[in-house]
Amino acid sequence: MGRPGDGVGGPHASPGGFEGSYLGNRALLRSDTRLECKICWWVYDPAEGDPQWQIPPGTPFTELPPHWRCPNCDCPPEQFMVLE
Repeated sequence: MGRPGDGVGGPHASPGGFEGSYLGNRALLRSDTRLECKICWWVYDPAEGDPQWQIPPGTPFTELPPHWRCPNCDCPPEQFMVLE
């Protein structure tokens, strides 16, 4: 999904980031991008939404409410990693 060195699916992490991170920049995400919690490995899939938070299927990660957190471990969305 990303370019080498940009930290989004590239082979190198960005400074201050980690491999697969979108670094909180939701503009880097497509509407169908799946993301994984780096703490508990729970996957947010836009096609499924998040029943616990009453997020309907078809909701992109970019449109999650600002107060949304991982339903499994309470990790903030900025800590999710992009799945390819």
